Amino acid sequence: MQESQFFDILRECLWVATTTSAPLLAVALVVGVAIGLLQALTAVQETTLTFVPKLGAMLAMFWAAMTFMSNAIVTFFVTGILPLIERS
Repeated sequence: MQESQFFDILRECLWVATTTSAPLLAVALVVGVAIGLLQALTAVQETTLTFVPKLGAMLAMFWAAMTFMSNAIVTFFVTGILPLIERS
């Protein structure tokens, strides 16, 4: 494997990791900001108030985006990694 191939695969791998984690991170950010705003407005400082809704929203988003995430990872593996293994 040449150096350019390695860096191309690494770049593609990082892009797949970014795109597959983006839905979960976006939901965590939105729910965290909403709960933080709610806590600031009501002066309720309960730690479980942020954890439980954020966890529930992330689980729901994971369930909704599971096909997209698995398709992206499988496509990367089939088009990027398997040809390298077959050539070796």
